[in-house]
Amino acid sequence: MTSTLERRLGLSDAVVVGLGAMVGAGVFVAFAPAAARAGSLVWVSLAVAAVVAVCNALSSARLAAQFPSAGGTYVYGRELLGPLPGFLAGWGFVVGKTASCAAMALTAGLYLWPGHAGLVAAAAVLALTILSVLGVQRTAAASKVLVGIVLAVLAVFVAMAWVTGPASAGPVASPPAVDGEAWPARVLGVLGGAGFCFFAFAGYARIATLGEEVREPARTIPRAVVVAITVVIGVYAAVLAATVHLLGVGGVAASVAPVLDAAAQIGGAGDGGAGDGGAGDGGESGGGGVLASVVRVAAGIAALGALLGGVLGVSRTAMAMARDRHLPAPLAAVHPTTRTPYVAELCVGVLVAAIVLVADVRQAIGFSSFAVLIYYLVANTAALRLDRRRRRLPAWVPVLGAIGCVVVAGSLPWQSVIGGVVVFVVGGAVYAVTRRRAVPPGVSSGA
Repeated sequence: MTSTLERRLGLSDAVVVGLGAMVGAGVFVAFAPAAARAGSLVWVSLAVAAVVAVCNALSSARLAAQFPSAGGTYVYGRELLGPLPGFLAGWGFVVGKTASCAAMALTAGLYLWPGHAGLVAAAAVLALTILSVLGVQRTAAASKVLVGIVLAVLAVFVAMAWVTGPASAGPVASPPAVDGEAWPARVLGVLGGAGFCFFAFAGYARIATLGEEVREPARTIPRAVVVAITVVIGVYAAVLAATVHLLGVGGVAASVAPVLDAAAQIGGAGDGGAGDGGAGDGGESGGGGVLASVVRVAAGIAALGALLGGVLGVSRTAMAMARDRHLPAPLAAVHPTTRTPYVAELCVGVLVAAIVLVADVRQAIGFSSFAVLIYYLVANTAALRLDRRRRRLPAWVPVLGAIGCVVVAGSLPWQSVIGGVVVFVVGGAVYAVTRRRAVPPGVSSGA
């Protein structure tokens, strides 16, 4: 059976896939740990994450145009840097994003039906996996609906935050403790906060991993990446500004779900305050109570959109690694009718569903960020190996991106760093076992 995918996605499809992966649960949860680490300088953390993300996105876009194959940085690293860097990039992406998919599924369950979060998460994973198997165009269409709903709700939230304002002055949360620390600690806090913000930006890789399914990839992928990352930066800045306006930086840092808590403060919501998880318990009579309910549903939908993009990305990378015999060969199979890597998609879906039923992986944000930052370190390094005419970027873009990846990854909490290092050590062992049977770089195994 052929393992070649079919080019069915246009520019708008590719943009929406990237938006769905980025405007996911990250915008609803990532600002809290970022503010806790960076304090009032959380804006700097967001800016640092945005700069690193833009550099990574531009490098990835040029690489995807040069190598329009499924697998993303796994393929770029393998072809330009050698088998080991490519394998480690793919391994880190598959493991890190599998954990991220489980976290997104659980987030959806916790927002949509808190009392049965695990079952909701598992059911959502299996349903979206089946949708993905049915065809990438159906997946893109579903992403358009999910992204449209989430962006509309966030637009209403931002507008009401500034027009209506908080229901009352209320108690003001204390500034984060980091605001009183010396500058070396504050700089480290800003960089650590950038790591959490980066988690919310990381979805643009989904466009590159779909390189084999995009029409006119040399033209479409760079444009789609630029459009998607530009829209997301604007959305995140607007949502963070509105949330800080309503809760203060201390309230954002103390909250489990800052956007939800902020929505509950608008125009006469109940007593749910920032930082006590009360947004969901506030009264429903006021505008803020209604908006909080809508935001709760939108957060669940956003998590589903990010989960859908995650299944797409992980399955395509797993398929590329299976083509090269680093993973079991059946994962490279493509369905003759839907033209999707259905075996890889089903395996990823079943694995994620099993994880959410037996483990709480909501703490996977830092670990996933570390793995993905290493993934983009490989991407930026590979971009430097392109000749200038093909790269069509000044060399400082991938250099800045690579430095940013290293600095931000090293500034994450030590538990995330150690967990990420362990994953890559295990990946090195897997590579040592599989490298002798692997397909050499430059030899196509996709046909």
